[in-house]
Amino acid sequence: MYYLIRNTLEECSAEQCHDSGSPYVAILTPEKWLEQCENFDMGIDLEMNNDVILTTKAEVNYDSLTGTFCIPTQSAGTDTPESFSFALDEAGIVFIDKGKSAAKLVKRIQKYKKWRKPSLERFIYDFLELIIHNDLQIMQKYERELDGIEKEIMDDAEQAHIERNNEIRGDIRDLRIHYEQLQDLGQELEENENGFFTEENIRYFHMFSSRVDRLYDAATHLRDYTIQLNDLYQSQLDVKQNRIMTVLTVVTTIFMPLTLIVGWYGMNFKYMPELDWRFGYPVIIILSIIIVVGSLTFFKVKKIL
Repeated sequence: MYYLIRNTLEECSAEQCHDSGSPYVAILTPEKWLEQCENFDMGIDLEMNNDVILTTKAEVNYDSLTGTFCIPTQSAGTDTPESFSFALDEAGIVFIDKGKSAAKLVKRIQKYKKWRKPSLERFIYDFLELIIHNDLQIMQKYERELDGIEKEIMDDAEQAHIERNNEIRGDIRDLRIHYEQLQDLGQELEENENGFFTEENIRYFHMFSSRVDRLYDAATHLRDYTIQLNDLYQSQLDVKQNRIMTVLTVVTTIFMPLTLIVGWYGMNFKYMPELDWRFGYPVIIILSIIIVVGSLTFFKVKKIL
């Protein structure tokens, strides 16, 4: 597929793409790229294998700027990451994609974008913006989930879905790595080493970099939040365990004097006068009750119970 960047993206033929004088956008499969790469006159011999694209990056060449996109599942809204390659110069940009990831984004630009001052820089900005378009809503969704998990922990830590907290931390880690790579990409575009972009339009890349910086900060905040929730979960379990240990200690403390009495009068020495005393049994009962009530009162006053 070929497009010309005018007030909107206009579909065109390969011949029109090269001869119109307007900046162009091309979307090719790796096989088509190998057949037609010489027509784009970018001075590169670039073999694309989308099966091994793992990062988003850009590399400056003598007559072109090339790179790859690897969009994580969270941003892409798919079960697997979306990946494709690109090559650009001052005349236009070519996406090399064996799937439909790049085409889907370009079609959205064609459908919804109309420019007063069309340019290659403005198209690249809109394309990059679409990659992170829904990420702020994703962050907000994660934050609401984490708020719910925090409430569960405070209500009953043992019933809290702490596993989901760990899953969110993994998702946030992937997004932070993605944003770091987009920051590097934005810096390469702003650097404009080959002079492909006009100074007036470099501001688009600065706008994009600023937005990625904010998303990176938000992801960092959420990552720290997940760590705090793990600490809160552990502390709540420790508090509950300490309460159990306190109750066991109180029970043990109460029964220690009672155990002493049982052991003392269980010796059955011949000359123990209490054994023949008619009030010995009720006195021991009353003494035991006094010990229990006195111990409970003491613990209440000391706010141990």
